[in-house]
Amino acid sequence: MFTQIKDYFEKNILQTRNDEPHDRLPEDLAMAALLIEVMIVDGDFSKDELTSIAETLKRLLNLSTENVQELIALSRAEVDDATSLYEFTRHINQHFDLGQKMQLMTSMWHVAFADGHLDKHEEGIIRRVSELIHLRHGEYIKCKLAAKNLPY
Repeated sequence: MFTQIKDYFEKNILQTRNDEPHDRLPEDLAMAALLIEVMIVDGDFSKDELTSIAETLKRLLNLSTENVQELIALSRAEVDDATSLYEFTRHINQHFDLGQKMQLMTSMWHVAFADGHLDKHEEGIIRRVSELIHLRHGEYIKCKLAAKNLPY
């Protein structure tokens, strides 16, 4: 399945991106998958959370709306097949610097806050990801506070 995703991603999504290298599939898919994890962990698939994910991916990855929707669909399939968060966080650790990790963490908080209710499971998964991507507690809190101040 990963080969099909990679082929589709390279053919349809990476070609539409401005000045981005064609080797970012694992990181982009990992970022999208972690945002999806936040959305689904509480069992409430909010349209506001999905919109937050789509807008975040569009902005951060410089993708068209159509390509963002495809990436979300591919990421959901990856999340469904995943056995642990490590499958995604290892790509983040290999390729993201601290600023990018904090941007991801802020985006995860933004998704969690998007429906107006922070569920304990959302907070728990965000905390686990922060530990897996080696953010300090202060950085974790800074991202949470930054996300609260973002428009929805």
